[in-house]
Amino acid sequence: MSRFEDLVAEGESVPIEGWDFSWFAGRAMEERPSWGYAKLLAGRMAKAGAALDIQTGGGEVLASVPAAPPVLVATESWQPNMEIARRNLAKFDATVVEVDDEADLPFPSDHFDLVVSRHPVITRWDEVRRVLRPNGTYLSQQVGSGSVRELTEFMMGEQEAQEASVHPSLGPLATTAGATPLEATFSAEAAGLEVVDVRQEALRMEFYDIAAVVHFLRKVIWIVPGFTVEAYRDRLAQLHDFMERHGPFVAYSQRFLIEARKS
Repeated sequence: MSRFEDLVAEGESVPIEGWDFSWFAGRAMEERPSWGYAKLLAGRMAKAGAALDIQTGGGEVLASVPAAPPVLVATESWQPNMEIARRNLAKFDATVVEVDDEADLPFPSDHFDLVVSRHPVITRWDEVRRVLRPNGTYLSQQVGSGSVRELTEFMMGEQEAQEASVHPSLGPLATTAGATPLEATFSAEAAGLEVVDVRQEALRMEFYDIAAVVHFLRKVIWIVPGFTVEAYRDRLAQLHDFMERHGPFVAYSQRFLIEARKS
């Protein structure tokens, strides 16, 4: 097999369950936002009495906090992640509940004093407000509009990439990954939350080989919707040739932090 075929096969073989990116060490890099979401999360969790993590993935980020509140609940929509999340969060005696990303949250109103979410696919601002207690806080790091656009446009072409980025309308009380901080703020305020902090950064990414690109596109499914190696083999071959001759492929992820409070 050629080096290209070997690398593609390697990228296809890596499991995509959970939200652990340690496999990318030495294969790709991404700058981290200056605000340090994990540190902020740890500080909020240490002061909370009851907390909810929405779309926890495999619970990897939540599991990194030094101390958890007495009541800790996490939701996840993808079945393969459920057992991973339960295993990672068992040390906190946390409850992990399977909930579709667009669904109402299966919890009573005014139930949590802290709700968090890192890179949610969808944010139901109305449901966030409903389950928060008065003076409760929502803290979220989100994927911003145009994230990794360079890779999306190379793989799909500019026109197809623009069409793929259009999400069905969820109404003014919900936003999807790829929203802008302005859209998220308006939606939060429309739901009755007070936005107290918004920050935004563009972060450099580098992919060092085509295996990293293949694994990334299989794992982060909104970058190239419906990605398969066979459907994009020609573009992958072209990108592989570029990286072999000229070095890393560079793209930029867009991230924003938003914090809102229920009065």
